[in-house]
Amino acid sequence: MTDAEVHVLTRRMVATTLPTEHGTFQMIGYDGAGGLGHVALVLGDVAADTLDDLAPLVRVHSECLTGDALGSRRCDCGEQLDAALREIAREGRGVVIYMRGHEGRGIGLLAKLHAYALQDEGVDTVDANLRLGYPADAREYDDAAAILRDLGISRVRLLSSNPDKATKLTDLGVEVVSRQALPVADRPENAFYLTTKRVRMGHDSLAAAPEVWSELVAGRVPAAAVAGLDTVLLDRYGPLVAAGSRLTIAQLGQSADGFIAARSGDAEFVTGADDREHLHRLRALVDAVVVGASTVVADDPRLTVRAVPGVSPVRVLLDPSARVPAGSRVLTEADAATLWCVGPDAAVPAGLAGHVEVVRLPVGPEGFAPAAVLGELHRRGLGRVLVEGGGRTVSSFLAAGLLDRLFLTTAPLLIGDGVPGIRFAGSDRLADALAAPVRRFVLGPDICTEFDLSAASA
Repeated sequence: MTDAEVHVLTRRMVATTLPTEHGTFQMIGYDGAGGLGHVALVLGDVAADTLDDLAPLVRVHSECLTGDALGSRRCDCGEQLDAALREIAREGRGVVIYMRGHEGRGIGLLAKLHAYALQDEGVDTVDANLRLGYPADAREYDDAAAILRDLGISRVRLLSSNPDKATKLTDLGVEVVSRQALPVADRPENAFYLTTKRVRMGHDSLAAAPEVWSELVAGRVPAAAVAGLDTVLLDRYGPLVAAGSRLTIAQLGQSADGFIAARSGDAEFVTGADDREHLHRLRALVDAVVVGASTVVADDPRLTVRAVPGVSPVRVLLDPSARVPAGSRVLTEADAATLWCVGPDAAVPAGLAGHVEVVRLPVGPEGFAPAAVLGELHRRGLGRVLVEGGGRTVSSFLAAGLLDRLFLTTAPLLIGDGVPGIRFAGSDRLADALAAPVRRFVLGPDICTEFDLSAASA
C-alpha cells in the first residue's frame, strides 16, 4: 500500500484539547470506521526524531465500551488504556489512537455480548467468536496507520502485548522499533480470558517483565523463578545491580570501523532504537550520568530516563572552560539535578536554573582527572556512575583504569572517516592489549559487547 493510498482512508476533521488526570492532551478527531470516527490523544512533539529523542510511545487502543466506560473486569481494556495514558504522560511524548469499530476484536458490541454469553457457559473467547460465525480477530489497522502518518510518525514504540498488532502495522509501513507491555495485572475475573489470548492468540505474558524491571531499578535482583519467562532483562542487567553501590560503567555506540560520528560531527542514529533503549536502562540503574562538554555542544542531550520506567540520574557535565551554551537543555530543563563541573577560573553565567549546581574542580593538562571526578561524585553519595560520552571522555576513564564495565555497541555501517570512538595509548604487542571477559547482546541490527573490566584487573 502506498502513502497516498493510506492517506485517503481517513481525514483529520477537528482538533481540541482534553484535560485528563494524566495531563492535558491534544485531541484530534478523524473520520473513518463507517462514520463512527477515531480519536488520537497526542502529547508532546511526536513527529520529532532527533538523536536523543526515541520513537514516540504509541498505543493503538481498540474501543471497548464495557471495559473503557463501564469498568468491566472481564477484560483488561480499561486498565490498559489508563496505563497507556500514564506511561505517555510520564515520558511527556506519545499518542493513544482510540479505534472505533474495534469492539469485541471487530465484531461489534451486540455480537460481543453474545460471545460473553457463550463464555458464561465455559467457552473461551476464541471459540465463542468462531461459534458465532466471526473470525477470532476481525480488526484492521489501516486507519491507525493513516492517522500515524498524518501525525508525522513513521516509527513507534508500541504499547501492546499483541505481536500480531505490530506485524499488521509493519505491513502498513509503520516501523515498530520495539513493543512494550503495559504493567497491568491479571484479575480473577479475567484470568481465563487473558490466558486464552496468550495461549491461543500469541499475546505476551505481561506479569513478568514489569516485575523484573521494577525489582532491578529498586536495587534488587529477583530469583530466576520470580522472573518467570522473561530472563532477558535479568540476564543483561542483573549483574550490574548485584555489583553493589559502587560501580562505574561506560557506554558508547560506534560504527563497525570505529567512529561515533561522521567527520562533520553528525551522529544521528549511529546505532538503532534498541541500543537507545539499552542506554536508557543503564541510566535508570545509576546515580549519575557523566558527559563531556563536546557531547552537550554537539547533541544537546536531555540525559534522562524516558524509554523505560525509572528515575533519571544526576547529570554531570565535564566542562573545564564553561563552554556549554547557557540554553542547553541540561541547564534549562529541570528534568534532573545537574552538576556543571568547571575549572577554578571559568566564568559561568548568572541566574542559572535551580536544578543546576556549579562544581569547580582542578584542571590538568588533559582536563579533569577522572579520579577527581569520581571522588567528587562519591563524596556526594553518587556511587553508581555511567560515563556516557563522548569518545574522549569514555576513553579517559578507560585509560585511567576506573571502569568496571564497558558497553560498546557496534552498528553495521562503515563511516570511513569521522569522530573516533575508543582511543587510548595502547601497547606495541597484541599480547599486551587490554582484554577482559565479555558478553554479547543482539540489540536489533546492532551487537553490544560488554567488557567486564573489573574481572580483567582482579
